[in-house]
Amino acid sequence: MKIKILGAGPAGLYFAALMKKDDPQHEITIYERNPRDATWGFGVVFSDRALEFLRADDQALYEYLTPHLENWPEITIVHNDTHIPIAGNGFSSIGRLELLTLLYAYVEKLGVKIQFDTEVNSFAQLGEADLIVAASGAFSWVRTENEDKFGATTDWRPNKFIWYGTSKPFNSLTLTFRETDAGVFCAHHYRYKPDMSTFLVEVEDATWKQAGFERMSPEDTIRYCERVFAKDLEGHPLISNNSNWRNFPAVWSERWSFDNVVLLGDALRTAHFSIGSGTRLAMEDSVALFKAFKECGTDLKAAFARFQEMRLPPMKKIWDAANVSIRWYEEMDKLVSTLTPVEFAYSYMTRTGRVSHAEVRRRDPRLATAYEALHPEVAGT
Repeated sequence: MKIKILGAGPAGLYFAALMKKDDPQHEITIYERNPRDATWGFGVVFSDRALEFLRADDQALYEYLTPHLENWPEITIVHNDTHIPIAGNGFSSIGRLELLTLLYAYVEKLGVKIQFDTEVNSFAQLGEADLIVAASGAFSWVRTENEDKFGATTDWRPNKFIWYGTSKPFNSLTLTFRETDAGVFCAHHYRYKPDMSTFLVEVEDATWKQAGFERMSPEDTIRYCERVFAKDLEGHPLISNNSNWRNFPAVWSERWSFDNVVLLGDALRTAHFSIGSGTRLAMEDSVALFKAFKECGTDLKAAFARFQEMRLPPMKKIWDAANVSIRWYEEMDKLVSTLTPVEFAYSYMTRTGRVSHAEVRRRDPRLATAYEALHPEVAGT
């Protein structure tokens, strides 16, 4: 097949690799609007469970990527000045640009062509194609210009976030919540290489307005956030990479394809960064679409139907959990002010409804015991 892919992110790159490895006769071209060495953001994170899917589906790629990952066995919740480590939550991380660079080399070695600095705004620009894969991110023009065909919706959530990095290497994935005169500030931070960490700041909309960010310059915004998290940064600076305040778009598509076009990754749906599954979901999409073509051959209609049938149930569970997690963060001011540090950490762990008290006890008996001391009624559950 002649396959044209829009977007050289994890979804598009991995689908290209799977198809090309399976049949080198496929003619595959990826179109990426950014330069080869450009990306926004800093690190990306995988849970241990997320990496298991990769080990199961592609041992070679798993072994190719894992030497480049930072790893830690727990997460930490910081409620003002109280640190609560929570065991049983292993994660790995890698710089976004490093991950993409590794994947560029991986697919190009297979014979896939990547055209960087190439802005594609219409199907006509692509020319002849048997299959068009739109893996072009949350703001994909393919989806937005064909919303009726995809049954696509976008729910803009009210919290504001800004994605920084820092030279302080944190020792675990940490969620730090600090009360200020303007409201609660949350930092999602973790090391993604020995001397760098992601440091994403999130606030409720009322806090953002009260702090005056709407009128601040980028430099003043960084200085303000550095003051809020001075105890956590310990003198290290926050680093910008085209960092701007954003609202999260919760994207969903009822239908995933039309004609010879199919959506993949964030173009198909978005999952809030608080559950750390965006890259995992994108790559699992690629695996499912590849398997659909393995079953159905070049019958696009059958392959697209099989892709959605196979992928929808597991993906919808994570998407639903992500949306519950979004709403937990949208109430973080109230939660921080009304819950003790132990109760707050427990609320974080159980926020999506997917982790029971028994599961908390299995992962971290100390947290379960501390919570049971405050709430004896849950001890037998």
